[in-house]
Amino acid sequence: MTASTLTHARNNPRLAAALLVGCGATATILGAYFFQYVIGLAPCPLCLEQRVPYYVAIPLAFALAVGAVLRLPPLVIRIGLLALALVMAWAAGLGIYHAGAEWGFWQGPTTCAQPSTLARTPADLMRQLRSGPPVVDCTVAAWRLFGISLAGWNALIATVLSLVALVGAARRDA
Repeated sequence: MTASTLTHARNNPRLAAALLVGCGATATILGAYFFQYVIGLAPCPLCLEQRVPYYVAIPLAFALAVGAVLRLPPLVIRIGLLALALVMAWAAGLGIYHAGAEWGFWQGPTTCAQPSTLARTPADLMRQLRSGPPVVDCTVAAWRLFGISLAGWNALIATVLSLVALVGAARRDA
């Protein structure tokens, strides 16, 4: 980011919101990759599904930032920020659903766990080896910080990013 972009962002809340959401969403996905590839926490199917809104939000946020710098009509940027807020609300909803399943408030998806069975015959063993690694259980939090699981943190972060996009859409230029 150049100094002129940062100066422009101070005077343009839509640009600032797009940059904040884009950078926040990017940091969140990089954090997920860190926990997966560096720490070694295997993601469950619901964890992977929670990443999808971020894959939509990141390019949208940075495209809106470019549009704001190029001075596209404010209405276009506002509508884009509203769409971005909806995408981040989708991410928050997935995080709430996942965290609720972890806390036992409701049942998680049936695709998130498979019964573990011991191979009783060589054919069973071969079948298990061909089927790949076991599915990670979505109802068990692999890691918590201050009692909040990664799904819970995702819900909090996505909610904040959604609100940032909404505020950016509602604000006028300075």
